Formats: sequence, C-alpha cells, structure tokens
Amino acid sequence: MDSMFAFQPLLAIISHIFFIGVAFYALQALMPEKIIRKNRVFQAQLLFIFLSIFLGTSVSNFFLEISYWSGRLPMMFR
Repeated sequence: MDSMFAFQPLLAIISHIFFIGVAFYALQALMPEKIIRKNRVFQAQLLFIFLSIFLGTSVSNFFLEISYWSGRLPMMFR
C-alpha cells in the first residue's frame, strides 16, 4: 500500500516534466519574431518557458485526472 502512495507523486513529476518538454517542443513552431519587439530576446525566451510550463502542467493534470477517475470507475459498479 505504501508503494502505491510513493508511485503517484513520482508519476506526477515524470508526467509534468514530459508534457512541459512536449509543450516547449510544440511552441518552437511559432514565429515570435512577428510578435516580440526587437532586442527582447531574453524576455521572449522567458515567455516561452512560462508558456511551456503552463501548457505542459495543464495537459499533465488533465491526463493524471483522467487516469485517476478511470481507476475509480470500477468501484462505481460494485
């Protein structure tokens, strides 16, 4: 039983890191040169990092909640 409680936080951390990386990769398709002012490279990079964290964490939370609730479904039909 204790191993299950230790597994969930590890799964959440791995899921968050994975989806943050996927979001960062996906954001590379954008062309920020048309939106960001010139000579604001650091701010643009910081914006990409924050957007990656926001998107990746949101998607990760979605999948973790779907996983949690789908695990609860069999208990409903007992």
